[in-house]
Order: sequence, then structure tokens, then C-alpha cells
Amino acid sequence: MIAKISSGVSTAGLIRYLFDTKKAIDHAAPHLVASWDGFAPDPGRAEDFAATKKLLVADLDLHVKQAGRLDRAPEKHVWHCSIRAAESDRHLADEEWADIARRVVAATGIAPAGDPDGCRWVAVRHATDHIHIAATKVRADLRTARYWNDYLTADRELAAIEKEYGLFAVVRGDRTAAKRPTRAEQEKARRTGHASTARETLRTTVRIAVAASTSTEEFFRLLEQTNGILVDVKHFPSGDVRGYTVALQGDTNGQKEPIWYSGSALSPDLSLPKIRKRLEATTDPQPGGPAVRRRANPWHQATAAVERTPHRLDDSDEAAAQAHLAAFGEALDTLPLLAPQALRPHLRQAAEAFERATRSRIQAEYQHARALRGAVRAMVREPAPSNGAVLAMFLDAAVLVVIAAARWHQLRHHDQQVAAAHQSLIHLQAAYDQAAAAPLAALAQHRPPQHNVDRHIRHIRQAVSDHAAQVLQDPAFDALAATLAAAEEAGHDPHQLLQQAADQRALDDARHPARVLTWRIQRLSAWPAPSAHARVAQARSTAQRPNEPVQTATVAPPPQQQQQQQQQQMVRRR
Repeated sequence: MIAKISSGVSTAGLIRYLFDTKKAIDHAAPHLVASWDGFAPDPGRAEDFAATKKLLVADLDLHVKQAGRLDRAPEKHVWHCSIRAAESDRHLADEEWADIARRVVAATGIAPAGDPDGCRWVAVRHATDHIHIAATKVRADLRTARYWNDYLTADRELAAIEKEYGLFAVVRGDRTAAKRPTRAEQEKARRTGHASTARETLRTTVRIAVAASTSTEEFFRLLEQTNGILVDVKHFPSGDVRGYTVALQGDTNGQKEPIWYSGSALSPDLSLPKIRKRLEATTDPQPGGPAVRRRANPWHQATAAVERTPHRLDDSDEAAAQAHLAAFGEALDTLPLLAPQALRPHLRQAAEAFERATRSRIQAEYQHARALRGAVRAMVREPAPSNGAVLAMFLDAAVLVVIAAARWHQLRHHDQQVAAAHQSLIHLQAAYDQAAAAPLAALAQHRPPQHNVDRHIRHIRQAVSDHAAQVLQDPAFDALAATLAAAEEAGHDPHQLLQQAADQRALDDARHPARVLTWRIQRLSAWPAPSAHARVAQARSTAQRPNEPVQTATVAPPPQQQQQQQQQQMVRRR
């Protein structure tokens, strides 16, 4: 059930609308189902409709007029609450709607249970699936009702009613969602032939600019360089920036002036103070010396950072987990700019859906996601990947993050965020399947001879025993075998690579574990193979600590290995 609450100035106007059957052609047999005392006059069942309607309005306004003589009546004295059942719900009887109305006015403070001085109200039914509660806000003791947070209290009561009556449980939010477009905005977009409203278009544009920026100056510059976007930066008298507004070119009001939206009007996390906090928590995605910086692939760096996100969500630090979800949302925001044209619709829909899953009542501590945010910035500054495997590798990791995000929100009863993550997953998996098809087919053409395949199968059974059967039956197994063969030719140990890939993240959430292993091994084998001495040392370390995961499955080689490689290069130069 959903409640919609508003205030007004005319009791007569509201009652006229609720009982109207001429202009409002969808109204059928309007009548009262409940009232403040159970004896209110009912125009829908009276012989003299007009006279009874006037009598009802006078009864409802009695305390308002009395308070008005004392100059104590509120300007907007009418309280209007519509309550609608879901389409799948059964038709409720008048008695059931009456009980629901009494519970809602009691919960909101309009007419508390057992309070003889509560406000006067009536519940009108003119359709099978909803009722309207019309009340006046002045109590019998001539005080104004205490109805603060009426929407939240009504919504909380309706959630209990749904459970008791066996009705459809509406997905409820936590007041962190972006404001929905109004009906007028939707109609305007339809008239002008736009697929989305100006508010939605601006929200997407601003989110992309935030994801691609490293400072507020760059953020404003990117917005100003975006075609069709107007930007107005607000300043304090001192000259410091205090905020901003944006408008869509051509979106004007009746005076032909642009309709401006502040950042907070687009989304709670797009106000300038919150954007600043996010941009300040951005770090260099490639720590290390110049040699490391030259070799690092930003897409591999970003993929590695995304792969670590499910681990962050498993930690007990909720503020850090929320920060990683926000940073991952920024990564999704940038993908439509970098992906091939055919993948962009699904990626855009995935990012728009996941936007709701990036926020909750838990305050994010953005510094915990510095590495991920920095990796995303580096990825944006690189040319779009010509190798489809690089994008597929990133999307593979992103799918697991969305699954982990849905589980994280579900444990905290964030219903809207869970639904958003599930919706995002549908589009992200579709994009991933499309992106992975060609690279996997190309790899499968290089399947090694059968005796090599048999050897890799033994490695798989040893390294990922719990998932071996699923891996071997996966259609992408030939691609995995080819990847292991290529890594072995480059000097890597296939068994060790499989162990490292499995240690990075459990395969429980993977639909196609062979795909997951293929991309992880490709990324791990992109680094030069360790020397024989390094392999012996690593094997000895693993034997001494059998219960600990292998730590070489990082984006960059260990410092000792880097030093050995540099020494070998110096020897060869001599």
C-alpha cells in the first residue's frame, strides 16, 4: 500500500472532488467508509446530495472556524491522504478500509486512538483499490494537530497493515533516493520527444562529470564543456564557491527562462559539499616508482580494485563498505563513455539502476575507497580499449560486485537498494555476455592439444576442487584451457595461477566460473613470469603458511620480484 499526503486550504473543494462523478469519470459510487465519530453525514448515500455535502463540510470545518475566531487556525487547514492498494491485492471490503483509515489517522497524529479531542476526518471510497482521508487539522481543544513526519508514520503503519492483511509488500525506501520526476516533467518530456526528463538527464550528466573529475575545478570545467548543459556557479561575497545549478538547454519555463536545478535537487549526493568530499578522497591509482607506472594498465588496475570490492563489503566497517559502493557506482557511470556503441544501452541502464544502490542512511567515509576511485579516474583518461577482453574482464568483476552489493543491502533491510541492484544486474549481465562472446570464441580457437588439456584439468581439480565439475562443464572451458596454455608458455605455473585466481574471490557467486578464471588468469599472467628463485621462495612460503591465501595475486609484482627483474635487466645490458 502507498500513501500520498498533501495539505490544502479548502475543505469544500476537496469534498467536492471526492464525491464528483461527472468530471472525474473514474469515480464510481462514492461513499463514506469511516469518520471521526461514525455518524458523519454521507452525501453518497443521502437523497439530497447537495444539502448533505454542505452539512458534511460544515461539520468538518467546525473547529477550524472556532479557532479562526481566535486567530489560531492554520492557513492550510486541510489534511488529505490517499491510500492505494497494489494491483495484485484482493479487493478489500468497506469494513477493512475503515479499519485501515482509523489506523492511519491514529498513527499520524491526526486522531490518536482514545483521544476524544482528535481532529475531525472522513474516509471516502470511490474506487475499488483506494480510499481518500479528508481531515481538518484543528482539534476539539482548538490546538493544531501534531502530525510531523506524517508520511513516514503512515508508511510505517501501512507496512504493518500489509503484513497483517496478507497484502503485497511494497518496497520501501530510507529517504535517500533521488527525487522522482513530477508528472508535469514527464508530460513535458513526452511532448518534446525526449526519452527522459530534464531532471534525469542532468542527474546522469552530473554523475558522469563527478566520476571523471579529480577536483571541483575540473568538475565544473567538464560540465561547461558538455553540449547542451548550462552551468551557473554560485559564489560567496569572498569569492569562494558555495554551490552550483545546472539547466538543460532548451528546457525553459513560461517566461522562456532556463529551469535551473541545484545539485541536491538532482540527487542527495550531488550537492557541492558532498561532491567535494568524494573528490578529496581520490588517490593515485598506481603507487610505486616510474617503472611501475609505465607498465601498469589502467583497466587492469581498475579491474583489480573492483575485484577487491566484495571483500570490502564482507568487512564489518559499514562506512567503508558504503564508500566502496559509491565509488563502484562512479565506475559504472563512466562505462557508457568507454564501451563500444552496441553495449552502451545496457551499460547506461545498469548505471542508472545501480545509482539507487550507492546510497543509504549509512554515511560513507570516502577515504576508504581512494584506490578504487583513483583507478576509475585513470581508466577514464585512457583511450577506449581496442581489446574486447579487457572490457569483458572488467564487466566480469563488476557483475560479482553487484551481486555482493545486493546481499549487503539485503542484510540491512535496504529494500529499494536491493531491488535497484537486482535491476542493474540484469543489464550488466546482458552487456557482459555480449562483450565476452567474441574474446572467448577467439581464445577457444587456440585450445591446446588434449594431453595438455588433461594436465590442466588435473590442475583445476586440485586448485578449485569445490567448483571443478562446474568449471569443466562451462562452455568457456576451451577458452580457459587456451589461457592456461599461453600463460604456461610465458613461463608461469598454471597450478599457481589457478590458486591465485581462486584466492582472489570465491566462485560461489559466478554463473560461469570458467569465464571468471579465464579473465583473472589473463590479468595475472600479463606480468612477467617469476624467476626460478622466486618460485622456490614462494613455494616455501606457501608451505609454511598453508592456510593463508597466496599474496602474489596482486596487480603489481611483489617488490622483491621487481628488484630481481631490474637486476636481471642490468646484467643483460652489461
